[in-house]
Amino acid sequence: MLIDTARIRVKAGDGGNGCKSFRREKFVPFGGPNGGDGGRGGSIVIEASRGHSTLLDFRYKREIKAERGHHGLGSRKTGRSGEGVVLKVPVGTMIKDVDIGEILADLDEVGKSFVVAAGGRGGRGNARFATSTNRAPTRCEEGRPGEERMVELELKLVADVGLVGLPNAGKSTLLSTISAARPKIGSFPFTTLSPVLGLVPFDIDRSFVVADLPGLIEGAHQGKGLGDRFLRHIERTRVLVVLVDSSDPDPEVSYRTLLHELRSYGFGVSEKPRIVALTKMDLGSGVRSGDVAFGGEDIVEISSATGAGLEKLKGMMRALLDEADRTVE
Repeated sequence: MLIDTARIRVKAGDGGNGCKSFRREKFVPFGGPNGGDGGRGGSIVIEASRGHSTLLDFRYKREIKAERGHHGLGSRKTGRSGEGVVLKVPVGTMIKDVDIGEILADLDEVGKSFVVAAGGRGGRGNARFATSTNRAPTRCEEGRPGEERMVELELKLVADVGLVGLPNAGKSTLLSTISAARPKIGSFPFTTLSPVLGLVPFDIDRSFVVADLPGLIEGAHQGKGLGDRFLRHIERTRVLVVLVDSSDPDPEVSYRTLLHELRSYGFGVSEKPRIVALTKMDLGSGVRSGDVAFGGEDIVEISSATGAGLEKLKGMMRALLDEADRTVE
């Protein structure tokens, strides 16, 4: 199941109250104020983690609270700060404030974090208010409230290459062959219901990440078949590989359908560098690259079953990634 958006209410801990206390010892009849400060409330931090791939953890847990700070004590003892909360989310999660519609953070790297709700400051004890003219203050402060807000988490995968195709075009099989990823594979459409990432080794220090995206259908950009939710993951990929089943009765129509969905979705996804891969060439009953026209695209014939063409495809992916790097520089 694809869980790529979630709304949660976060409430940081309130600060502890300051203490009103006076020194009371034998032979010290006029001991001064010694009330300690309250502890700070716990904050709530959201952090990108490599060990998480969906926002499923937040599907049922809609409200997150941190511990409040403890109250100050006599003898100038500061109250203990409240325990904070660290929420782990997948890399590529964006945090948006629902009420004001502002994007607060984009956690696009492992370990990147954002304090989504800061704990309240502890109140000052009466010892803080002693002066030369007021040696016995009775004033102390209450702790400040912790921040509270409703946030929306939206996951957009971060990958170098995105595999795009109609259902059952061979995307999952390809990813399982060129990487160590093990996506669910079946001979029926819509086997993949959530994006899967795989690390593809190439040369030393030149590996890259490929995303197996769920199959698209006509009308995907309008939300048909959850297509708009799948397409958002393409936004961050640098290169696209469009997979077309060579045994398809009309592969050119399939290709035009995919290209139309990419263009209609917008966000520049149709402008990304792309490769067309004719899949399932081992079946022997499909078309060849010379039989169809894909608008001058780079075309490679592959078979995940036999391994034919896979090294060539990986080389083409790496070459486009290197070219994209040079363009950025």
